[in-house]
Amino acid sequence: MKTCNTKGAVSASSGIGGMEAVDKAFGELSQSFERFCLTAGVAALSAMMEKDAEEACGPRHSRSGSRRGHRWGRTSGPIGFHGGKIDVERPRVRASGGHELVLPSWEQAVKEDWLGPWAMNQMLLNVSTRKFKRSVRLPDGHVPAPAGSGLSKSAASRQFVALSAERLHEWMARDLSDLDILVIQIDGIHITENLVLVAAIGIDGNGEKHPLALHEGATENSAVVQALIDDLVERGLDPTVPRLFVIDGSKALSKAIRRSFGSHTPIQRCQIHKARNIIERLPKSLHASVRRTLRQAWELHDADKAEKLIRALANRLEREAPGVAGSILEGIDEILTVVRLGLPEELRRSLACTNIIENLMGTIRRVCRNVKRWNSAGMALRWTAAAMLEAKKGFRRLKAHKQLPALRIALKAHYEKANKSNNNGLAQKAKAA
Repeated sequence: MKTCNTKGAVSASSGIGGMEAVDKAFGELSQSFERFCLTAGVAALSAMMEKDAEEACGPRHSRSGSRRGHRWGRTSGPIGFHGGKIDVERPRVRASGGHELVLPSWEQAVKEDWLGPWAMNQMLLNVSTRKFKRSVRLPDGHVPAPAGSGLSKSAASRQFVALSAERLHEWMARDLSDLDILVIQIDGIHITENLVLVAAIGIDGNGEKHPLALHEGATENSAVVQALIDDLVERGLDPTVPRLFVIDGSKALSKAIRRSFGSHTPIQRCQIHKARNIIERLPKSLHASVRRTLRQAWELHDADKAEKLIRALANRLEREAPGVAGSILEGIDEILTVVRLGLPEELRRSLACTNIIENLMGTIRRVCRNVKRWNSAGMALRWTAAAMLEAKKGFRRLKAHKQLPALRIALKAHYEKANKSNNNGLAQKAKAA
């Protein structure tokens, strides 16, 4: 067996010769540990292929009647390695009918091509396609690679496109009926001036976080959000199950959610976004007092007292900033949803804002920052979906996951109260008629 030459090619002639090459490579271990690992791996693969050939054809020069084929020379073919593609020599076996028999060990080696996942992982870590070859040619990045080794910027890009498209399709087609989703957060991210992606992330009854869906549109309007919600329902998300939705305050989001899940669906607007929007419109002299009042309202356990405190703040600002006073009262019911549900303090703090999906959006921005030009919405979807799945690797359980049974009970009570109220209303209308 020959070891790597300057072009990175490896050939395997036999198992015995392969082990001799391993001994030689081990003697040069101090020069290149990667070379030793590669040579040892190819030698082991060579021995496995020889064993497969012997099982199909019997020992050399034998005339066994149970053999399934006969040897037909040797050939070489490429397999993926983390430093690129390498040529490996293998025996050929043909059946009595003339067709070639596939060696199981070779088929498995070709199937487990690490180069594509390696390229995708490097790009998700913000390694540009131009630096991909340098990043995988260990140890100093100056080991030469031949043409066709799969390390060029165009090859790395093709590998990323193929693998990210495959993962996007699998993820967007996943059945959601087996997920016990209690909380859904929805938010949008601007990719370009005319392209917005709306994403949804769910939290199940154990506190685990799941990226759910992704849809594109020109703006973050109700039609785009409705398409995302319709997709969730089609994939198995039961609209009759009580859930809490957390959004950043967009009216389009509230409209689409209540159209699909009912007018009584509890929606929590992000308190951090609300406070930030109010503070930014006020003079600096009022920032501290307004921020303190809002914080007191958020921390109250009584929703009615919290609402009175917020209304008093709006009345106080009516003279100095009338526009801001109106903004404070806008959507006041949705701001205090987690308080009205009577959730424990730690759980309420976790679900009163969109920090979970904002963290996801931060990963998307980091992964996509090397993209200088978006060619299409499909490209944006592939990159964003890959980033969402990358972010999932670092997800931790909700900090207050032990208190989620209290949310389930509160949601059930809220829905029962809303249904009872609707039934009473219908009964009164029927009686009046």
